[in-house]
Amino acid sequence: MDGYLGVLYHIFIKDERYMLIVNGLLFTLNVTFLAALIGIILGVILSLMTISDFKPFKNVKSDRLSYLRDFNPLTKLALIYITVIRGTPTVVQLFILFNLVFTGVLETSVFVIAVIGFGLNSAAYVAEIIRAGIQGLDKGQMEAARALGMSYGLSMRVIIIPQAVKKIMPALVSEFIVLFKETSVVGMIGGNDLTKAVREIAANSFRAAEPWILAALIYLLLTTLFTYFMRKVEKRLKESD
Repeated sequence: MDGYLGVLYHIFIKDERYMLIVNGLLFTLNVTFLAALIGIILGVILSLMTISDFKPFKNVKSDRLSYLRDFNPLTKLALIYITVIRGTPTVVQLFILFNLVFTGVLETSVFVIAVIGFGLNSAAYVAEIIRAGIQGLDKGQMEAARALGMSYGLSMRVIIIPQAVKKIMPALVSEFIVLFKETSVVGMIGGNDLTKAVREIAANSFRAAEPWILAALIYLLLTTLFTYFMRKVEKRLKESD
């Protein structure tokens, strides 16, 4: 095979190097989807903690301890978590999990560590997105629901959260896209992701440009598809109003 097609054959087909791309992409997508699931579940919990009205010391009588009346431990814990996670780089968090938390304690695969690390990171951002969506709604809706005898939890589940989801859907999909692109650093802790596959192909074929261009095109294609899906969902939600 002659010409540039022969070069591409040498880069991607010889020794089945294209399978590195396929396996790396599957690794990246699996990490992204599972981490996003963790991020959404934990993010919902954190967002509810930040807006909760849990004040265990609100009935304190002593004037010396009056500052405890407005103390909300759930909100404090959630805000500390969000501040720490958002204030440190993702790759640093991965290194801490890989080299400190799981080293010598559990025989944990890089895949599991990556899912946990990116999930914990995404949760902090999802929590702020959900909190902003909930607090952006008219407060009168919650008051009306409570006046009708609905509990706080039922009011959130039936009235507040469904409306908030419509407002925050674009931001959640954007967070998913950011998460997908951030997984490109998982190779630094040994993950067999797309970027690590590209590095191996470039090293074995002695051609760097083509593998990295292909990786860029794959990321671009998938983020474009995610954006298209987001717009379709957003349009459907608007039609249902």
